[in-house]
Amino acid sequence: MSTIEYLSLSKPKRALYKIGSFFANIPLGIGRFFKKLPRYLLKFIKKIGNPFVNLYKWLINGDLFTRFSFIFMGFGQIFRGQKIRGFLNFIYEIVAILFIVFIGAPNFAALPTFGSVGSAQYEIDVPPFVGYKFNDDSFKILLYSVVAILIIVILVFLWYTSIRDSYELQKLKYIGKSKSDRETIKDLGGKEYHKVLLAIPTVGIACFTVIPIIFMILIAFTNYNTNHMQPKELFDWIGLGNFQQLLGLTGDSSGSQFVGVFLQILLWTIIWAFFATFTNYFLGMIVAIMINKKGIKLKKVWRTILITTIAVPQFVSLLLMSKILNTNTGALNNILMQLGVIEQGIRWLDDGIIAKFTIIIVNMWIGIPYTMLMCTGILMNIPEDLYESAKIDGASPYKMYMKITLPYMLFVTTPYLISTFVGNINNFNVIYLLSSGGPLFTNVNGQMITIDVFGAGQTDLLITWLYKMSMGQVFKDYGVSSVIGIVVFVIVAFFSLIFYSRSKSVQNEEEFQ
Repeated sequence: MSTIEYLSLSKPKRALYKIGSFFANIPLGIGRFFKKLPRYLLKFIKKIGNPFVNLYKWLINGDLFTRFSFIFMGFGQIFRGQKIRGFLNFIYEIVAILFIVFIGAPNFAALPTFGSVGSAQYEIDVPPFVGYKFNDDSFKILLYSVVAILIIVILVFLWYTSIRDSYELQKLKYIGKSKSDRETIKDLGGKEYHKVLLAIPTVGIACFTVIPIIFMILIAFTNYNTNHMQPKELFDWIGLGNFQQLLGLTGDSSGSQFVGVFLQILLWTIIWAFFATFTNYFLGMIVAIMINKKGIKLKKVWRTILITTIAVPQFVSLLLMSKILNTNTGALNNILMQLGVIEQGIRWLDDGIIAKFTIIIVNMWIGIPYTMLMCTGILMNIPEDLYESAKIDGASPYKMYMKITLPYMLFVTTPYLISTFVGNINNFNVIYLLSSGGPLFTNVNGQMITIDVFGAGQTDLLITWLYKMSMGQVFKDYGVSSVIGIVVFVIVAFFSLIFYSRSKSVQNEEEFQ
């Protein structure tokens, strides 16, 4: 569509055209990606090959100390003045090798079968006259294997850098220079200070993010559940079995019921994240504009009243609202019945459709004050000259909002919107504390549910269903839970990458500055 044709459209049609163009460009973007994929692969192969080329160069051109560094990490550094750094590399090499030999290797060997014997019974002289001897533990086998892989990756990286540093020190020696531990420490306090600052967060990310993610992905390919619980019973690899169950590809009628529940929860998760994000955003912005408007009195009082809702812990607020909205004993229904407005209690949290509307409204009450505070600071930074010029040109308040306030706000707060949207996809507190995911699913596509869907409710998000599946039920299925976790990760990554990369905050960053 040409620019003239676009400008000739009405405002609603322009909005629809933009939305349609956005979703239409997604397949085109994917197509362009695959078109450029061979070039990306070639660059990737070159990057993979560069370290091997460097290692060959260092082995051929390196002196005795550099060549010994191929076997003993830090050898070249120790004998060229960097004793502390060299000894640290050498100590890590020894510790890593000991861990791999005595812990990593036995667990790697047991990884294909997750062990052979979980537990064995034997007789004892006191009741219940039966004891258990625990042998292999599938959970520990998988965990130690993942940890060993991470340690090996770090070992390879440090091994490569120690050889590189030894070669660089060798070149410095050729021109009569050297670099001691004192200079290295000085650099860590100067130009390489970022490495010191990032060291602890990097270790934290590796321990509490990378390892759990890898572990979760691997669990998705096992039958780890209540019937295969460590250490008494071993679990095993089942390939794509959990994915087939979630997608209804098991080949029986139960599969269609399970995937029906999954698709409804997935749809509600996206709908909830959309409304929970944008209702709070726009209403909070409007409240901030109203309070900041000239002529409004008692501005501090209105802000204080709204901030009070933030001061009360969300946990307390949500539990209180769940009691107030109870169908039989809730205060709201009792008041309405006493006033003669209703004859029987409204099922605020016990009817699927009503419960969803109720949760969104309660979330607005909780979230609007946060947005109001954020928008207040941003609104104060919009140049007043823009509004004065617009008034001189005869622009209405609506026109000024659409052309000045909203574009400015979106430009500044798009990253915040994306993070809020992602946070709402994983918003466990609001759903679980308010409705516990209820009411329960009783039928799918007009058919009564005849299988175990792990207590799935009509207001459950994927994250709350995952919790019920892995923590809240008598029968726990960690394999399917891990698959749901992967689905949540894919959804979050998709929306984050697409919207962030296409936002003006990223594309026109210099414009704002």
